Amino acid sequence: MSPKRSNGGQKSNGGQKGSGAGEATEALTARARQWPCLRQFAVFLENRVGRLHDLLRHFEGHEIRVVALSIANSVDCAFVRIMVNDADRGREILKLSNFPFAEIDLIGVELPDGQQPFVQICLALLQAELNVHYTYPLLYHRSGRGAIALYVDDVDLALKTLEEKGLNIVTESDLLMDDDMF
Repeated sequence: MSPKRSNGGQKSNGGQKGSGAGEATEALTARARQWPCLRQFAVFLENRVGRLHDLLRHFEGHEIRVVALSIANSVDCAFVRIMVNDADRGREILKLSNFPFAEIDLIGVELPDGQQPFVQICLALLQAELNVHYTYPLLYHRSGRGAIALYVDDVDLALKTLEEKGLNIVTESDLLMDDDMF
């Protein structure tokens, strides 16, 4: 028999015979809505007039809100870093629309109170000897605070460090619930 979980559900034993026994099983994954990382899609686009509009229109047509956008372009192509309020639906739309993309884990952090909130976040990461590769603002606002997305060397260590310093992490479920803030 499978070990009991603290929430009363049972861990699945991989579909072995006799595993059902009429009891509900819980489908646990490493990446649920409370997963502490946010998903960024890095989308490759030809550097042509209207391609960015085409990409954004696909999300808008499905009532998915873009919460972050950054573009790095060259003569021939552009890489669009985009985050949406529902990563699962965003992934589905990108696949169905045949946009080439990759997924990257980022950390979302609420800006703390104070005169220098970015310094406070960067100091915490510096003390853990973590590099910040890039950051950009999130269209997120809760309790009078904004938030940023960070791409760092070690996501697990960064999450642990930021939480130990008392900083609030923004999860995927936070982005879904943020609709009433605008």
